[in-house]
Amino acid sequence: MFGSSLRTVLAALVAVWIAAPLVSSSAHADAKFERWKADFARYAVGKGISKAIVQKAFADLKSIDPGVIRSVRYQPEFRNPLWFYFDSRVNERTTKNGLVMKEKWSRWLTAIEKRYGVDRHIILAIWSMETGYGSALSRPSAQRSVIRSLATLAFADAKRRKLWRAQLISALQILQDGILSKDKLVGSWSGAMGHTQFIPTSYYRYKQDADGDGKVDIWTNIPDALATAANHLKVAGWQKGKTWGYEVRVPKSVEKLKRKTKTLKEWEKLGVVRANGNAFPRPDDRATLRLLGGKNGPQFLMLRNFFVIKRYNNADLYALAVGHQADLLRGGGDFIVPIPRPFRRLTLDENVEVQKRLARLGFYKGPVSGIIGPKTRSAIANAQQKFGMRRDGFASKKLLDRLRAES
Repeated sequence: MFGSSLRTVLAALVAVWIAAPLVSSSAHADAKFERWKADFARYAVGKGISKAIVQKAFADLKSIDPGVIRSVRYQPEFRNPLWFYFDSRVNERTTKNGLVMKEKWSRWLTAIEKRYGVDRHIILAIWSMETGYGSALSRPSAQRSVIRSLATLAFADAKRRKLWRAQLISALQILQDGILSKDKLVGSWSGAMGHTQFIPTSYYRYKQDADGDGKVDIWTNIPDALATAANHLKVAGWQKGKTWGYEVRVPKSVEKLKRKTKTLKEWEKLGVVRANGNAFPRPDDRATLRLLGGKNGPQFLMLRNFFVIKRYNNADLYALAVGHQADLLRGGGDFIVPIPRPFRRLTLDENVEVQKRLARLGFYKGPVSGIIGPKTRSAIANAQQKFGMRRDGFASKKLLDRLRAES
């Protein structure tokens, strides 16, 4: 749940993260953090932030946030298998809710589509992926102090100090410009904010006042948030009227060309065809072969717009999920070749039942929503261990049957 071109940095950050020794309540660590705050305060004043704003922002900042350190190590786009990533992010609930939002915000989506040239369904899909159409903004994970989160990262990550210092300066600028008060400047552990999850520098770069009220409020003003997301994609090079890619069937002899780019008519000459049997509408468009579902799963030719989506969040799974969710909201169907999975996908009602039964047995204390997130997976893993099952943390029919038997 964070976008605006931050994923590339964070992917590298996972590999080089060095902050674990800093997660300490020792007097030494606290003293080191206090020295860092004093140094950064001088730096911020030199960047045009008033001393009063810095003092107010740092007044109750006594320590780094250990939750930020834990979160940076968990990157679902890079750790979860394709089937699980899609189960939890593109499903009957996200599509149903998206259709409601499509109707509710139709007038604004029409205006945004006209002004920025970005398909409304893509904007809705990004909103879904980032905050579940805003529902995630009330969760504790989205209510972290942006100042504390970014201070933690700027202090702890020497490898990416320039990035996090720039984000923290922009967060202080938000306070200085009177855009938000300190208590309302909240976001995810990475400092991503609002309905469509912008880090502070990206907020300033892409912000759009959709309703003309003189403010850009991506936190509570949905038209502003959606327009800002559309502007991001427009600036990144969105091609109006074109799709993100095509599901295709690829001859075995051509699979070795994955990640290669050719025109669609060149791919056709190699035997690549659309999975639905239709012709490519613009044969001269260039496309890149991606086998994101593995050799037995759906295969794709990705167009430029797929890579524009990756400018919002630089992960193949994210861009594929956004594209597919957009197609579902447009009235399309599932992939023709199913995503390979180790067991049958549970329905939303079955996932709700899993959470209820886990809670009844004392394994789970989170919300009963049918969304299988980290807390539910941890509860599942603990239940599996107790039941003598493989401890993988996945909700399956086998697990559900055992929970029914136990409760």
